[in-house]
Amino acid sequence: MKNSKVILLSWLVLFFGSAPLWANRQLVPINELQPTPEQQQTTNVIVKVIEKYHYKEVALDDAMSEMILRRYFDALDPNRAFFHARDITLFSRYEDKLDDYLKNAKIEPAFEIFRLYRKRVAEAVTHAKKLVDGAFDFTVDESYVFERDEEPWPQTRTELNDIWRKRVKNDFLNLRLMDKGDKEIRKTLHERYQRLLSRVEQFDANDIFQAFINAYTLSLEPHTSYMSPSTSENFDISMRLSLEGIGAVLKDEDGYTVVQKTVIGGPAEQSDLLHAGDHIVGVGQGLEGRITDIVGWRLQDVVEQIRGPKGSVVRLDILPKGDESGVNRQTITLVRNKIKLEEQAAKSYIIDKLDGIENYRIGVVEVPTFYRDFSAEARGDEDFRSTTRDVRDLLMDLKKQGVNGIVIDLRENGGGSLSEATELTGLFIDSGPVVQIKDAFGKIEVEQDPDQAIAYEGPLAVLVDRNSASASEIFAGAIQDYKRGIVIGEPTFGKGTVQTLVDLGRFVPGRKKDLGRLRLTMAQFFRINGGSTQHRGVVPDIQFPTAKYSDKYGERSLENALPWAKIRPANFLPKGKGTVPRLVDKHMHRIEKDPGFEMLVDREKRFLELDKRTEISLLERRRRAEWDDREHKRLLHKNRFRASQGMKAINTVEEADVDDETDEKETEATHRIELNEAARILMDSIRLQAPMAVMR
Repeated sequence: MKNSKVILLSWLVLFFGSAPLWANRQLVPINELQPTPEQQQTTNVIVKVIEKYHYKEVALDDAMSEMILRRYFDALDPNRAFFHARDITLFSRYEDKLDDYLKNAKIEPAFEIFRLYRKRVAEAVTHAKKLVDGAFDFTVDESYVFERDEEPWPQTRTELNDIWRKRVKNDFLNLRLMDKGDKEIRKTLHERYQRLLSRVEQFDANDIFQAFINAYTLSLEPHTSYMSPSTSENFDISMRLSLEGIGAVLKDEDGYTVVQKTVIGGPAEQSDLLHAGDHIVGVGQGLEGRITDIVGWRLQDVVEQIRGPKGSVVRLDILPKGDESGVNRQTITLVRNKIKLEEQAAKSYIIDKLDGIENYRIGVVEVPTFYRDFSAEARGDEDFRSTTRDVRDLLMDLKKQGVNGIVIDLRENGGGSLSEATELTGLFIDSGPVVQIKDAFGKIEVEQDPDQAIAYEGPLAVLVDRNSASASEIFAGAIQDYKRGIVIGEPTFGKGTVQTLVDLGRFVPGRKKDLGRLRLTMAQFFRINGGSTQHRGVVPDIQFPTAKYSDKYGERSLENALPWAKIRPANFLPKGKGTVPRLVDKHMHRIEKDPGFEMLVDREKRFLELDKRTEISLLERRRRAEWDDREHKRLLHKNRFRASQGMKAINTVEEADVDDETDEKETEATHRIELNEAARILMDSIRLQAPMAVMR
């Protein structure tokens, strides 16, 4: 459920410190929270556009009405910490009526629900502040359920108050475990809870309207969403500034700012200090500026805090992924910078003298994204940069160096230009279809490789992971369908739909006022074998042991993602006969006791175990013991891995964090574990004289 609650603002890219927006916004009188004529007109346009152009044909009926109401409650109160069960019962009268309201462009129920929500937040914050000033007994053996999205709505005020008692006690304990004094803790929590209330009191009619309309759009599928005029403006700013800052994509989860991913070439990714799943709980400016607690802030406001000029310093307090206890909270320092384009460009190198393939050389081409300089192309520049052009040059260079085979590394590649995915595939086949695109009207277009020339005909492998998405899946799927190479790694993300931004104002002739934009899913990708890349992704021919932990990642983790589908295959001829069982046997035998893969699997197990937890002990002694036990196990596995790589053992996990050189070596070694195995698998196919092993 938690992934389905991510709103569109979660996708804003943070490359940017000034005062937070909430400090400049005024409290909105509750009687002003009423729908406007512009919003009613926008509702009418959105319903009609979705009905006509959305890829998925879904009736706006009573069943949809019930889903919209549930999602709206989830958007406002995802952790079920404000509304009472009787509130939900009160508004259940709209369960079968919201469809009719939307068809008639009436959105009053959204505002009625929000006004009560604001009242409930004020009540909860008042209670929380009283609790902060009281005493806590951390020797009592009790637990706090921090993940309540699947829990029943609180039945009584007493039950809700007890939920907040444990929440405040947990927040207090988190700061206590960081060796904060009681006075400082109480000041921090008073500010945090007041900020929560202030944020809600500053929601205006546009915020409410956007939240309600997205409850509707996200009931269709996860990628259609509405952007209000102000959100559209922020989106445009983020795109224009997308090459400057820290390089991180954030999302909001239950009042916490969570890192969704880091951008290749940005300071966050290059530092290896900030990772997907980390929670940012504080932001400070400069090397010595006060770190401000940002728990409960609007995502836009966090963006404003992190935004800043090139060369300036921002410090972030983070809770590493899976650490709900707060014991491992740490402060990292990043220098805002321009993201280096060369870091996002394809690059190559050679693996040689590797155990098991000592006498062979395997070329590696890393493709971080599918890029194309459309502006330079439009200007008529003959040598504009593109993925395909760069990779073609790299392939020529690798062939000159006499490599025995090539691995295309698409790990962490989130996609990009469709035309580049098509043309890149063309470097490895003579001609033929690459991907099929089906639109909302059932029309199917086939993207073809237009060039009969082949840049590389030798042994080929494609390395993917759970973050390889969109254009990456098109390329990997085509290589697999043509049996042109071996696909290795984890099942990919499963993002097989196409979105477009629709300016809603153009549907109202003569309209001068901005109505915002709709991010609309209007087509779906299908492989040339007829199967879609949606939901399932591309399943590798040879899967790494970490693959079994990726089944709840990507599209597969989203509650109402479009399902896998199939259409008629395109007309194409395979170029080989695919992999043989002996390749799988050799791979499994080789990694059975590999310390590198043991570490990767252990890390996945720990993340999975932490992710399954929904409650945490409020007994201080147990909380510290649990953390010490986890850290001890992590240290054992870390040192086993370091020993396998010829690196010295460490006494604490923190030692690696303060030693940049050894930390960099460890990061590089971790990156190489899967890559080296991909090289060995490719060499197995060459030795077994698999069809793709013919060098020409």
